[in-house]
Amino acid sequence: MAGEIKRIGFIGTGIMGAPMARNLARAGFLVAAFDQDATKVERLGPHGVKPCGSGADAATDKDAVVVMLNTGPVCDDVLLREGTGALWAMRPGSLLIVMSSIAVKTAKEQARRAGEVGVRYLDAPVSGGEVGAKDGTLSIMVGGKEADVASARPVFDALGRPVHIGPTGTGQLTKLANQLTVASTIVAVAETLLLAERGGADLARVREALLGGFARSRILELQGLRMIEEDFKPGGTATHQIKDTAAALELAEDLGIRLPMLELADRLFTDLVANGDGELDHSAIIRELRRRNALPVT
Repeated sequence: MAGEIKRIGFIGTGIMGAPMARNLARAGFLVAAFDQDATKVERLGPHGVKPCGSGADAATDKDAVVVMLNTGPVCDDVLLREGTGALWAMRPGSLLIVMSSIAVKTAKEQARRAGEVGVRYLDAPVSGGEVGAKDGTLSIMVGGKEADVASARPVFDALGRPVHIGPTGTGQLTKLANQLTVASTIVAVAETLLLAERGGADLARVREALLGGFARSRILELQGLRMIEEDFKPGGTATHQIKDTAAALELAEDLGIRLPMLELADRLFTDLVANGDGELDHSAIIRELRRRNALPVT
């Protein structure tokens, strides 16, 4: 039966998953974590997170399992692998919270499989990047049943600001809408700064002026500064960006609509990755714009 969440299994302790697991432990939950890279989990030990040797180990005897993996196929493999998947180790009545960004149809299928073994399911992708994960200020877009969202509220509150969108899959739908906005805006900010640079303006002052007006955005504030300083240490990588743009374009095709701005952004990010910059932060898109204009790329 559903009850208070005290014990949490956390699967996927990468750039965002690690600080999320720390925040849950700091909030008083008993957190056990697994990652394919065991060293990532070991680094969480001093923060009160117990390391586990497998996803199934992390999921065993837990009130809830949080998943923060890179892609839908990886998420499916860890959860649904025949015999050893984490879902099969979860007890009936426990709650599976998938916070990875995955396809809408993947979320619906995972929810169906979870329901077959009596496990409750929420799709709850996040936005806010590494900074939001560290600060506990992530935007959390939740799809699933109202009662399950209420049960997960203390978990979400330790990580950021949850909004219940609607039934299963609508959290992922909202995340794709978010990623459409992010991808298009990052490209627009990069074009803005390139135009200002070629026109001879001081980019720091241009950014300062724009932040005081209608063009103000979180992306201009954070990613714009990265572009100016050429600091492309990854928060969200370009490779992950095209995963999301491709998923959004696939959904748009299924729905019978065209999204031309997203199509352009997807091509730009795809070329950025093809040119060897896939593991840089997605703000490195300004490097691709430089290449397209035959300008130096340092």
